[in-house]
Amino acid sequence: MKLSCLQENLNRGLNLVGRAAATRTTLPITNNILLATDQGRLRLTATNLELAISCWLGAKIEMDGAITVPARLLTEFIGSLPNDKVAINLSPKTKTLELKCARFEARISGVDAKDFPPIPKIEDGIITKVEVEALRQGIGQVVFAAAADESRPVLTGVSAEFDGDLLTLAAADGFRLAVYKLPLAGSVSEKNTAIIPARTLTELNRLAADQEEAIEMTVNAAKSQILFRLKDIELVSQLVQGAFPQYAQLIPKSYNTRTVVDVAQFLMAAKTASIFARDGSGIVRLVMTPGEDATPGKLTVSARSDEIGDDVGEIDAIVQGEEAKIAFNSKYLIDALSAIPESQVALEVTNSSSPGVLRPMGTDNYVHIIMPMFVQWD
Repeated sequence: MKLSCLQENLNRGLNLVGRAAATRTTLPITNNILLATDQGRLRLTATNLELAISCWLGAKIEMDGAITVPARLLTEFIGSLPNDKVAINLSPKTKTLELKCARFEARISGVDAKDFPPIPKIEDGIITKVEVEALRQGIGQVVFAAAADESRPVLTGVSAEFDGDLLTLAAADGFRLAVYKLPLAGSVSEKNTAIIPARTLTELNRLAADQEEAIEMTVNAAKSQILFRLKDIELVSQLVQGAFPQYAQLIPKSYNTRTVVDVAQFLMAAKTASIFARDGSGIVRLVMTPGEDATPGKLTVSARSDEIGDDVGEIDAIVQGEEAKIAFNSKYLIDALSAIPESQVALEVTNSSSPGVLRPMGTDNYVHIIMPMFVQWD
């Protein structure tokens, strides 16, 4: 293998794929990045066996070839070089990769490319497309609600339901639920569901940051893997096996109190209260008070700790229905409000022991449910 490419492009490519490389593994070669010539371009690939990312770069290819080298070492070295042309030369006998850029050069011992795990080819199954911005917003509004705990594997993923020209993303961890609906650019012939690991969608969101073209998605016929195809980038992931909970029944159909409030003010009050909530089991208390006559209603956000003290914040709000009280885990409330791009949100409450429902104003494609905390109300 003999080629040259720009340091800027190589550095970007290594950073794009490098996060898929394994860190702790029983298969050492998955700590490596595969460099291979591919139809006149340089292909970089990394995998941890659950997730694989490939990226294609423009390069001047003089001789074809392939090698794998340690991901972290190569990424750090290329990242430290000046913005100049990088000459790459592989010695087939010694499996040593020689790198030269300006007045810097290095030799890195590699491992034969044929030992690198094969990346699955996914060409059949459910194939559709989705606009980048819609998908990125959808991921941003649900992925944080997936469980980090592996005790229930299906909850570490995001349910993706393909139905006609609609994609519904849902994530839950047993304490909260986020559901986001977005249009597909290409409709599917039959209804299907796949559970995509939350980490995969987080990586996809990062990879799609500079993309403009629609992202192509393919779920294989066995529903065991999914491929996301972007411009010059492909991400292949294992799917989570199992049945995702029937979450539709968890969304309350009615409420006794509905409070419409400014998202930024609500978020500020929640963050302020969370400082005092740290020593009080993370509990933030909300009281919704309807207005009387010409006065507006208000939302009171408070927290208290027996050891350090308490805090109370008030926000003007439009409150429909009766006065209501509910308590939430401060982190869950802050996570949900931080994900809402709209300027106003409605909080719907039935009583202090029923789930609270957050719905952004001006759109009907997102709903966020938070289970209440049980507290003694004075």
